[in-house]
Amino acid sequence: MPQPKKILIVEDEPNLLELYRLALERDGFEVFTASNGEAGLMLVRGNAPDLVLLDILMPKVDGYEMLKRLKEDAKAKNIPVVIFSNLSQKEEIEKGLKLGAQDFIIKTSVTPREMVEKVKQWVKDM
Repeated sequence: MPQPKKILIVEDEPNLLELYRLALERDGFEVFTASNGEAGLMLVRGNAPDLVLLDILMPKVDGYEMLKRLKEDAKAKNIPVVIFSNLSQKEEIEKGLKLGAQDFIIKTSVTPREMVEKVKQWVKDM
């Protein structure tokens, strides 16, 4: 049986973090969580996730800075990162994609079930 795909969720809102963690685990993913970018960077180094779901507005290290550091790290630069934020301005989306995010999802535009389906699509070719 294949190993479950590892997903790291970096989100500072505890209720959302738990909601998406449970939804992904129910579908067979192995899920790691962090409440800020600093903790997220440490988890990436220790767990080599297959995909990172990344919020932008967080304490300590924000999502843009975490993404920038991941893409500069030789061991982590190829891990796909999907920004998952309520920031919806065109400039914010363009900034995230320019920094190397695979996609930019606006939290309010997807349900947990839809998010799980998107994650399945992102990791299916791995």
